[in-house]
Amino acid sequence: MNHWLMKSEPDAFSWDDLVRKGNAEWDGVRNHLAQSHMKAMKNGDRAFFYHSNIGLEIVGVMEIVAEAAPDSTDETGKWIAVHVAPVEPLKRSVTLKQMKADPALADMVMLRQSRLSVSPVTEAQYNHIRRLGGL
Repeated sequence: MNHWLMKSEPDAFSWDDLVRKGNAEWDGVRNHLAQSHMKAMKNGDRAFFYHSNIGLEIVGVMEIVAEAAPDSTDETGKWIAVHVAPVEPLKRSVTLKQMKADPALADMVMLRQSRLSVSPVTEAQYNHIRRLGGL
């Protein structure tokens, strides 16, 4: 199983929106590197849900429930999307400030490539963030 971090602006699509829907297409990703990460995702992979721009924090864990397929919001047919479902909220959100200050997360892709909306997370980073989040 691989692990990921996926960003969404909570005023556009939040953790609560995902919980309410139960399953959602993760669409609108228009960066080639982020797209390559999404193409590598497999059913059962876990991903952190990160509120970007507002909040700047990891708030929950989701599961990839449908692998890469055409993005329904893309009229060109060039981009893909995956489907995700909520697994569990973090008991305590893990903020960007916390992550930047934590030596165990110094090599985290999201911290080195902050504009990337989908990025891999190592097993050690995944477990560490889960502990920080009270899971």
